[in-house]
Amino acid sequence: MIVGVAAAAALVAPGAPAAARSATPPAAPAAAPFHAEVRHATVGGERIAWYERGSGPPLLLAIGTGSTMAEWDPALLALLARDRRLILFDYPGLGRSSRRPPGARTSFAGLADTAAGLLREIGIESADVLGWSMGGFVAQQLAIRHPARVRRLALAGTNPGGDRAVLGPPADQRIDSDPDPSDAAVLRVLYPRTRTGQAEGRAFLARLERASEAGTIPDDFAVPAATVRSQVAAEDPWLRSNANARALRRLRLPVLVTAGRADPVTPPLNARRIARLIPGARLALLPGAHAFLFGERVRFTRLLDRFLGAP
Repeated sequence: MIVGVAAAAALVAPGAPAAARSATPPAAPAAAPFHAEVRHATVGGERIAWYERGSGPPLLLAIGTGSTMAEWDPALLALLARDRRLILFDYPGLGRSSRRPPGARTSFAGLADTAAGLLREIGIESADVLGWSMGGFVAQQLAIRHPARVRRLALAGTNPGGDRAVLGPPADQRIDSDPDPSDAAVLRVLYPRTRTGQAEGRAFLARLERASEAGTIPDDFAVPAATVRSQVAAEDPWLRSNANARALRRLRLPVLVTAGRADPVTPPLNARRIARLIPGARLALLPGAHAFLFGERVRFTRLLDRFLGAP
């Protein structure tokens, strides 16, 4: 209901001073725009770059192969940060984290240990965790190796490893593993190959550019080819061993498994298999390709909010 001027005047106490009856209440100060402040924590002798956004229960975000913390969709981050403290970080060897010596090997167990060490160094005992794509490998290992650090686990577009993993077509796998893919190639796997889907992909790239210029995400896109090759090489032992899949059966924490119904990189059958492995896991398939959580960000955020619970 809109209150008119006369009615609003009647709301002021009769005995109040005339100035109080006539003064216009001062407008609330506008909130300062968010600016990403990159910090560093030393974990296992390496400097790990990270930043946070929002306030509330902590939510750690682990991103995929060859990507920095700046490559999450800014529109999704804005939704997630309304009620949560987002913790975003760069894996060792890329972005603003320290470089690794030549020939350094990557393992998802090691990256999970780095994530656990980061939480410890910044004073977070336990956090909710969202892992997307390769970040899902890291998140699974984090929950397995450091269960006390993970309150609830959300997985997006990932696989369980071993003979239960299902890979997409080789051409799409090559795009996902390419150290320097073209924007057009990236959009072919991240978004549906329809006019609408590719337009949404181009809008995502435009959001990244605007957010970087405005400072709401770090200008943090340095990805050395050697680091990408090391991350890709770590997938070979991941796919040859069933150790991760066996360990998933022992998890005793709430888990949400999500996937895009048209994901060409990580087909949704992977999500079904992960959900069957983890006792009590919830499963949700959404429209979209590998970046379904960006394209369906409103629906994904609602789903995640229901799973994580009200702050």
